[in-house]
Amino acid sequence: MAAYLIARINVTDPEDYKAYASQTVALAEQFGGRFLAKGGPQTQVEGISPERHVIIEFPDHQAALDWYNSDAYQRILPIATSSSERDIVIVDGV
Repeated sequence: MAAYLIARINVTDPEDYKAYASQTVALAEQFGGRFLAKGGPQTQVEGISPERHVIIEFPDHQAALDWYNSDAYQRILPIATSSSERDIVIVDGV
């Protein structure tokens, strides 16, 4: 069953964040990940929303965890955490 990594992000340092974001697609693809949304225009219809949303589809929950915990992703994670405020979850599809 597919699983989705969903990130709600406010970028605090756009230049540094670019160095992180430019590497995520290729890394996710190594674990079967496919970006369904990566920033872009949004229309808020309820609640309070961050400026950026990312949705990555993985083949299953374990693949998403394996990507997040991989050495390659962990090497670039400090760039993201120092240049953004983030809220990330992995949810199983239906």
